[in-house]
Amino acid sequence: MQIHFRIDGAPIAQPRVKATVRGKHAAVYDPGTANGWKAKVALESRSQRPAEPLLGEIIVSMKLYLPRPKRLCRAKDPDCALHHTAKPDCDNLAKAILDALTDDGWWRDDSQVCCLHVWKFYHAKGGRPGAEVTVATLDD
Repeated sequence: MQIHFRIDGAPIAQPRVKATVRGKHAAVYDPGTANGWKAKVALESRSQRPAEPLLGEIIVSMKLYLPRPKRLCRAKDPDCALHHTAKPDCDNLAKAILDALTDDGWWRDDSQVCCLHVWKFYHAKGGRPGAEVTVATLDD
C-alpha cells in the first residue's frame, strides 16, 4: 500500500521542549509553535488515512517546500525549486509531520517508521509552500 498527499502552507518545525526553573521547582513545556501546522497536516491528510492504523514497518518520504525569499526571485535565478540549506532543520520539520500523523491514528507509534526520506526546497517560482508526503508499508 502506498498513499500520497499534499499539505498546502509553509512547513513549520517541531520546536524543542523547553525547561524552566521557578524557585525550587523545575518544569518542562512544549512551546507549541507548530500546533497550527500539525493540525493542518492532520486535517488535509485525513481523507487519505487508512481505516485501521498501519502495522509493521513503514516508509515515509517527504518533499518540503519552504517559502522562496525575494532574493531568489530575480529574473536570473532558476525557475525550479532550489535546495534549502538553512534553518529549519530537516529532522525537526519531519518530526512535526510524523507527530501529526501519529496523533491522527495513521500508525500506533512513529517508531514503526524504519525509513525516512526528507528533501527540503525553496518552492519554484510560481509555486507555493507546502509538503508532499508519501507513506508506504515495507511490503510494497
